[in-house]
Order: sequence, then C-alpha cells, then structure tokens
Amino acid sequence: MRASRRRLLNYAGALGLAPLSTHCGDGESTSAAPPGVFRHGVASGDPTPDAVILWTRVTLQELPETVEVEWLVASDPELADVVQSGTASTGPELDYTVKVDATELDAGTTYYYRFSAGGESSAVGRTRTLPDETGLSRLRFAVVSCSNYPAGYFNAYAFIARRADLDAVIHLGDYIYEYGVGEFGDSGLLERVSDPTAEIVTLEDYRRRHAQYKTDPDLQEVHRQHVFIAVWDDHEVTNNAWQNGAENHQPETEGDYAERKAAATRAYLEWMPVRADGDAPDFQRSFRFGDLAQLTMLDTRHFGRDEQTTDPCDPVILDPERQLLGAEQEEWLFAELAASQERGDRWRLLGQQVMLGQVRNVLTEAMCPINQDQWDGYASARERLLLAIQEGAIADVVVLTGDIHSSWGIDIAPDPFDAESYDAESGSGALAVEAVTPSVTSPGLADGAGTEALADLVRDTHPHVKHVDLTRHGYVLLDVTPDAVQAEWYYVSTLAERGGEETLGAALVTARGANHLVVSDTPSEPRDDAPAPAPQADT
Repeated sequence: MRASRRRLLNYAGALGLAPLSTHCGDGESTSAAPPGVFRHGVASGDPTPDAVILWTRVTLQELPETVEVEWLVASDPELADVVQSGTASTGPELDYTVKVDATELDAGTTYYYRFSAGGESSAVGRTRTLPDETGLSRLRFAVVSCSNYPAGYFNAYAFIARRADLDAVIHLGDYIYEYGVGEFGDSGLLERVSDPTAEIVTLEDYRRRHAQYKTDPDLQEVHRQHVFIAVWDDHEVTNNAWQNGAENHQPETEGDYAERKAAATRAYLEWMPVRADGDAPDFQRSFRFGDLAQLTMLDTRHFGRDEQTTDPCDPVILDPERQLLGAEQEEWLFAELAASQERGDRWRLLGQQVMLGQVRNVLTEAMCPINQDQWDGYASARERLLLAIQEGAIADVVVLTGDIHSSWGIDIAPDPFDAESYDAESGSGALAVEAVTPSVTSPGLADGAGTEALADLVRDTHPHVKHVDLTRHGYVLLDVTPDAVQAEWYYVSTLAERGGEETLGAALVTARGANHLVVSDTPSEPRDDAPAPAPQADT
C-alpha cells in the first residue's frame, strides 16, 4: 500500500508527524529453510463440512520429473486412527508443491495429517472441517494481514499458533510482498533480506519469494496448527493493483502486466492452501459455520476493480458505474447476503481487503477522502452495497478488513458525519460494523506524540470510529456467539527479534441486531475444550 500510505502520511504532515524510517539491508539472505524434504512445512485451508485442502512442498537433491508423495489424515495427534490416505504426484510444473483435497471427512472435526516422500515424513499438521449443525454456540477466529518478511519477525503468527481453540485463521492478504531489498518495509535485519533481492516480476521470482516466506518458523507453525481461509490483496502481485494494471508496474522495464499477473497468480495457487480449478482463482467464496455465521470472502483487487484515481477530490469517485468488486462479484455478494439472511444465519462476516468505513481529510474544506485506494475512492460501489443491505433488511454484518497497517473499529453508516441519519451513541442508522486488523509486520506511521495526536483527531472528527491505533502490529481475535461478536486487538511488543509479549489493546463488541460497536469490559474466555495441538517433531 505504498501510495495509499503516502496519502495517509500527507494527511499526518499537518500535525508534524514523521514517517517511519526504513533502511537497506545488505548481503544475501541468511534465513535458510530447515534441511530435509519438507523444509517448507505443511498447511491446510479452504475447509468444507467434509473436506479440506492439505498442502506441502518437497525438496530433493535430485529433481525428477515426477515425485510421488504419500499422505494420511487421522483423528488423533499420534496418527494411530487413520481415516483417509493416498498418494499425490508433483513435479516442476507445480514447483514441486503438493495440494490434496482430502474428502469424506466428518463435519466440525479436528484432524491431524502428515506427508511422506524421499524416505522422510513431514511434521504433523492439524486441521479442521466446517461445522454443519444448527445451534452452534461459539466460533473463534484470528484475523491477519500484511506480513512483510524484511520488516521484522512474524511474532503475531507465533502467538496465534498457540491459541489451540481457533476454528480458522482468516488471512486477508499481503501474505507476501513484491519489493526488493531497501524498498518499502525493509528493516535492515540481516536475517530478513528479501529473496530474490530485486523486485519480483517473473514466475521464478514469485516462486522464490513464496518459498522464502514459507521458511519462517512462526509462519510454518501457525499453518501447522490452524486451517487457513485466505484471500490475496495487492502485494501478492504488486502495489495498488487494479483489474488491468498497478501503480507499482512499469511496462517499459517490467514487461506486460497481464503476464506478470498470470505469473503471480500461478505461484500463489501453487504455494497457498486454497482450492482452485486450473489457473483461475475463485476467491469469491463462502464458508458456512452451521447456522451461527457465514463467512464470505471477496476479491477487491484483481478481477473487477477500476483504476484508482490520484486526486482525492476527483469526480470519478462518485461515478455511478464505478466498480470495486466488478458487476459479477457484486451481484453474487448481494445474493449471498440475502440467502444467508433468509436461511436465518445469525451473523454474516465479510472478509475483504480495503477499508469500507469513511475517513475524510477534515483539515481541508472539501473533506475529500484521504485514501482513494479504499472504498472511499469507490463511493458508488459502497452506496450500492449499503443499499442492498438496507433494502434487503440484512442485519448483523461484520466486515473484516486488512491492508492499511493500522487498527480500526468502525460503525458502518451511509453518512456517519450526518447526525440526523446516524447517532454515534446508540448506533442508530448504522447498517454494519467493521474490524480492521493491524499488520503482522508492515510499517504504518512512526510512533510518537504526533501519531497519537492524529489518532485523537480521527476520534474527535469521525463519530463512527470507535477504535483507532496507527502504529502497533498484531492481529484481531474474533469471538462469535449467537448473541454477540467481539473483536479484540492484540499487539506484539517487538518486531526486531523473535518472541516478546502480546497485549490486549482494545475489545469492542456488537450485540445481535445492534449494528453498533461498544467497548467490552473484558476479553473473551478461551475455550476449555480446545482440541490437542499438533505435536512437536520430537514428541
């Protein structure tokens, strides 16, 4: 989000804020994958009530055209009760990655899995299928985004991995970054040097960058312990992407954008535990957790978005034909929301990339958006979404957002600055709520008194913003019950080294039927019946 961040920094400049400084690391990456056939770990994703995608990658000294990989799924951590098993083939056309769609599983059940090849076995992973029963009493998710490898250690992933009671990790994108050494987010840590060292453009580049990220022990561990539901944002291709181009793509030196996008897409599908047919990702998909919640995942980036404007007051923002989702995805989303409401699902969760809530530059008379890359730059698209929610009497929508490298809790109203149509105290007039997760590592604004002054300015002038933190890194824990959804922002104490501590920064809750966030006095309690974690390799 380089250009988007620049706009935020320009807004902050009026308060004398300084940007977070970055400096270049030098030399080759010293972060080597652990030795062995399965040095990139294991992962699982895209669960259904009876199936889940299992992923790994094999690394051999000699690379044959075909490698046979055995896999198994068991009901217990010791893998004594095997319920499914089989063999999968991989080779150079898949970059030696393996994806298995393990089927005929029981709903709402935790399983353990392992791969074997080349005389070695992988670490044991843990996964979980979707529940399909009615009357489900509780769900818990971790929500993450923006994990820039050279920006620091993935401590947020480590803390999430230790939470044994999660139903899934929802990753909202920017899982990798495309930049080269010394570019955005480079902390200068010698163990976190980007590979390749230049900006990635080709298929081989994207594969190497994915491979590097998957060597990180904390990323491996969070994948090993939890099933992922993931979608991409812009940096899986390049910064500020739209349907037919991107801000960070120069055709004269980087070639045809369609070819770059195709290369990035192929590598993503190879290296991520997502279900896809052929080379075409279908990121607009829904996951139903019994009748307690439907999670609908959107692609606001690559297959329907019109180009961003660089002028915050550009009239094109109000163009009634302007698209963020694209007409086809928009129609599908509205149908999914309506069907969920009609079925009686208690909550509708929307996983997507860019902030839905309005943020205006109150330091100017025009009060134009500060970030045209967000829904603010596509006002008519947001208007159509909110109109569909309002006219369809669709309630209890919780929007989950990443991208902006900061934390926000927001009431979503058509015009939250109009006191006659939205009441900030009661939430009257709001149609949904939004929880924006901080980055895992990607930098936002530099910490300091000026940053807090900017946060205070936002709070004072944006009545719908119930929480804002512009500096800290971490994740959102989402606790879902039939009566309420509580979002909790957890922050890590350091990015400069592995470890540290996590602290609860804020907790906001929306009651069913309220469409309004209020401060919660207490954090949610962990489940006391969490399934056993996947065992460590030496156990």
